[in-house]
Amino acid sequence: MNDHDTDGQNPGARYRLWPVRGRTLAGLGATGLILAGVAGAFAYTGGYLTPGELTQARIIDRFQALNGVHPGFRRNHAKGVCATGTFASNGAGAKFSRAAVFALGSVPVVGRFAMAIGKPFMPDNETEVRSLAVSFRPPGGEEWRSGMIDIPNFPVRTPDAFYQFMLASSPDPATGKPDAARFQAFLAAHPDSGPALGSIRARPFATGFDNASYNSINAFRMINAAGTSTPVRWALAAVDPFVPEAPDAAPDKNPNYLFDALIARMERAPLQYRLVLTIGQPGDATDDATRPWPAEREQVDVGTLTLDHIEAEAPGNCRDINYDPLVLPDGIAPSDDPLLSARSATYSTSFTRRAGEAKTPSQVQIPDTQVPDAPASTTQKGS
Repeated sequence: MNDHDTDGQNPGARYRLWPVRGRTLAGLGATGLILAGVAGAFAYTGGYLTPGELTQARIIDRFQALNGVHPGFRRNHAKGVCATGTFASNGAGAKFSRAAVFALGSVPVVGRFAMAIGKPFMPDNETEVRSLAVSFRPPGGEEWRSGMIDIPNFPVRTPDAFYQFMLASSPDPATGKPDAARFQAFLAAHPDSGPALGSIRARPFATGFDNASYNSINAFRMINAAGTSTPVRWALAAVDPFVPEAPDAAPDKNPNYLFDALIARMERAPLQYRLVLTIGQPGDATDDATRPWPAEREQVDVGTLTLDHIEAEAPGNCRDINYDPLVLPDGIAPSDDPLLSARSATYSTSFTRRAGEAKTPSQVQIPDTQVPDAPASTTQKGS
């Protein structure tokens, strides 16, 4: 699968990224903001859905019906910015996984911060979910891609439930808001979604990208050198102190205020996150992303992600990477969570559609004075 093709243009001296290589609760209005985000999270990645009536094309068609068609942009997580740096492993992850990324030492990374919505010119305050995707590039040609979001769990268990969730949450053309009766009918038919949405709504909301933490949501399995398989979830935990957003804060009039704050923060100093594994135990659900694991589960800090460069999306950088959660190195494997293959398939369709479209510059731009001179990167066809 050509999962992160480029358009063949020279990105120019401004870009110094590595070449892309292959291998009704409190209110229905707030629920709509969450929908925009979790819908984006679901469609964050490339493969096949289980054969049947529901297809990845139908899911992407539903995203387009909700958000409109914006040629050249991701069908969700459309508004974003690229960042690069390194991941420094402390060696603790090798107990659980033989993946090279967990050997003691550092590997380059290509990341992307985004608002979890399919409208690339939407103001930053019109969705309640943010994301950070990372491509880890250890030596030897393997790659690990992970798309993470700043909510503790997902609102649905299965691809079909997700599609029904989108339909139930779609705005009524007459009111511009979801139909309360239709949404209540969805919750009645999917009893696990009510508590899951409650957990999402209850989590504190960070003031910015820099002090938010990002979760894998889905479970995976890690296999160590002895062949032992361990269920895990992971998170990128911000080193910057968490600052909760005031519930009565006035909307910022700058439509890009979160991205502008991120750019300013990274100009002051590199941004860091700790990669933390949560170790599953017998009985912990690996096939149900609506259910967080118990808070007392063992958590292991396996290294530090440092992002020291930020730049606008452009040919050859993170814009052209499909952050497919099933691009995994030896030592990390999928769990039995049905959302993983669905995420992969859906984003593959999204990528295929945008790959053939004319590109429009991102709403998020970096002032030229903030971009250091650097050698040009080269574009390369994915594989």
